[in-house]
Amino acid sequence: MGWRVEEIEDMGVKVKDLAHGLVDFPAERFGREVLLCWMYGEPEVAYWHELQEGYPGRKAVKMQLIQP
Repeated sequence: MGWRVEEIEDMGVKVKDLAHGLVDFPAERFGREVLLCWMYGEPEVAYWHELQEGYPGRKAVKMQLIQP
């Protein structure tokens, strides 16, 4: 079954560039809305950027330990 862009966007994913397989996912980082960013071929979602930035503004997602 092939996915249609509308079906993907209905799940909350923003398709940014079909040719490169670039998508953004809404997320929250330290209480601010941001976008997680993934491109076809990347093994995992490992980048994020501010809402007004795009691909050039990608920053690495860093795992953090949360202690109670």
